[in-house]
Amino acid sequence: MNESFATHYLQDSIASLHAYKKLAEKALVQLSEEEFFITIDEEANSVAVIMKHMAGNMFSRWTDFLTTDGEKPDRNRDMEFVIEPKTGKEDVLAYWEKGWQRVFDALEPLGEEDLEKKVLIRGKEHTVVQAINRQLMHYSYHIGQIVFLAKHFRSAEWNSLSIPRNRSAEFNAYLQDQPGAANSEERLDEAFKFGENLKEPKQ
Repeated sequence: MNESFATHYLQDSIASLHAYKKLAEKALVQLSEEEFFITIDEEANSVAVIMKHMAGNMFSRWTDFLTTDGEKPDRNRDMEFVIEPKTGKEDVLAYWEKGWQRVFDALEPLGEEDLEKKVLIRGKEHTVVQAINRQLMHYSYHIGQIVFLAKHFRSAEWNSLSIPRNRSAEFNAYLQDQPGAANSEERLDEAFKFGENLKEPKQ
C-alpha cells in the first residue's frame, strides 16, 4: 500500500472517529439526566443503552486489536442492552469515555505496515482497513440514533449541530473567510461555530 495514502487513511479515520464522538457529545450535553434513560417505545433503545452498547463493542473490538479476535469470549453483548437500576448519567458517560479511549489507544500507534495485516472478528478474517471501516460504519449508525433522540427530546429548543435550516448559502459564504478545514473533526467544528455565531446578538 502506498505509504502516503496509508498515512492519510489512518489520520482521516482517527479524525472521523473524533468527529463522531464530538457530534454525539454535543447532543448529549443538551439532555437532562432523565432523558438519558427514556425509551420512546417498547422496541427502542434509550440513549444510555446505545452508549453502553457502543462502549462494550469498543472494549471487545479494540482490546489487543491486532492479536486477538475482536469478539472477546468474556463479552456479554446482551447485557449491553440492560441498564442496572442504580446506573446514573455519570456512570454511563464514564464507561463511554473509557470505550473511546480504548479505540484511540489501539488506532494511534498503527503504521502503514499494519493496514494489510489480518485480524479476526467472530472468526472471520478482515484486513485492518476492513476492520476499521466496519467500526466506522457501526459507530456512525449509533451516533445518528443518539442525535435523533436528543433532537426529539429538545424539539424547538434543539441547538443545531450542523448547518441550520435555510442557512446553507450563508454557511458557504462564511467558509470563504475561514482557513480550509482539513479533516472531519475540523469540518464539524466549522459548522458548529457557524451555528453558534448566528446566536450571538448583532452589535
